[in-house]
Amino acid sequence: MTDLRSPVLVCAFEGWNDAGDAATDAVEHLIDVWEGEEVAAIDPDDFYDFQVNRPMVSLEDGLTRKITWPTTHFYVARVAAAERDLVLVRGIEPNMRWRGFCEEVLRQAGELGVSEIVTLGALLADSPHTRPVPVSGTSSDPELAGRLGLEHSRYEGPTGIVGVLQEACATAGLPAVSFWAAVPHYVASPPCPKATVALLRRVEDLLDVTIPLGDLPEEARAWEQHVDELAAEDADVAEYVASLEEREPEEELPEASGEAIAAEFQRFLRRQGDTG
Repeated sequence: MTDLRSPVLVCAFEGWNDAGDAATDAVEHLIDVWEGEEVAAIDPDDFYDFQVNRPMVSLEDGLTRKITWPTTHFYVARVAAAERDLVLVRGIEPNMRWRGFCEEVLRQAGELGVSEIVTLGALLADSPHTRPVPVSGTSSDPELAGRLGLEHSRYEGPTGIVGVLQEACATAGLPAVSFWAAVPHYVASPPCPKATVALLRRVEDLLDVTIPLGDLPEEARAWEQHVDELAAEDADVAEYVASLEEREPEEELPEASGEAIAAEFQRFLRRQGDTG
């Protein structure tokens, strides 16, 4: 694949980095709308625990058994309306050898002539579903951060494969940016089309091209209406959402754990019990 035009790699990984499947759904959408062609896959044996991420057995023509192994796939998409082509990476957070995994991702990126990397993530946050989904962006590359108006991340704490890959890019001198969408923790079950659309909008800004969204905007409206209905049926949730709406939006999103946000919700309910 030597005829790609200064390709940008956009990637997302299932697991800890992918609340509501928002990030991997964004990459899958790009693969679909721009007809991504699979060009490579990482050998999963060195990076995945198959008792955690089990292979799947399927039947072809109702007779032939086929095993599909969990791994990370690379696709190429030639975007006529953009100045650059895309390498789209859709994978699963590895269970082991993360540094070796990142080296393999960067090796594949180098073979495809990638000039820039975009990592997408989604986290559970105390953000109300009624507001636009907040998306934070960070970059360790000063030129890229200045062009996109990004700040240096001040986050400290646990990280996932997205954070490790960002550091690997910085070490390799490859410009990289990371976008994270905040998924309301009280509706964490996938999908979350509103967060997926928010991530795709940031990719649009980076590539300076319009991404066909298809049915996603309508799915996002239906998702928000459904959450409205659920909240209306539960007074505690409705009051909690109202309390979130009264807060000032976060300037930078923390990578909150499920335990942390559950504890925050429990504290809210206890405060209501104390005053009720």
